[in-house]
Amino acid sequence: VQLQASGGGLVQAGGSLRLSCTGSGFRSVDYGIAWFRQAPGKEREGLGCIGMRDINIKYGDSAKGRFVISRDNAKNTVFLQMNSLEPGDTATYYCAKDYDYYCGSNWYVKNAYESWGQGTLVTVSS
Repeated sequence: VQLQASGGGLVQAGGSLRLSCTGSGFRSVDYGIAWFRQAPGKEREGLGCIGMRDINIKYGDSAKGRFVISRDNAKNTVFLQMNSLEPGDTATYYCAKDYDYYCGSNWYVKNAYESWGQGTLVTVSS
């Protein structure tokens, strides 16, 4: 089981980015997949989670209204569309595979996940 996060880069405040998380060794459509981020000196923060076949989607407070999680099942890929980016969004972004097929009440807890991608850096300039 492997996850590959990509799509990070440098963007100006107010801009958008779409991150991708491509799975291998398993079918991502059958599992909950979450996005987290971690800024230097801060705890890893849960942004959102999408359950098997989109059975449920949950968002953290930092993501609500600006970020959208979606899937392309044919590509075994989960996306994180980020809009209206702010300098405070600067962080390394990670995707993670749940043990289960849905996003449970503890979806924002990093220990709830079986596997992690390597992270992709997003830098938002003011």
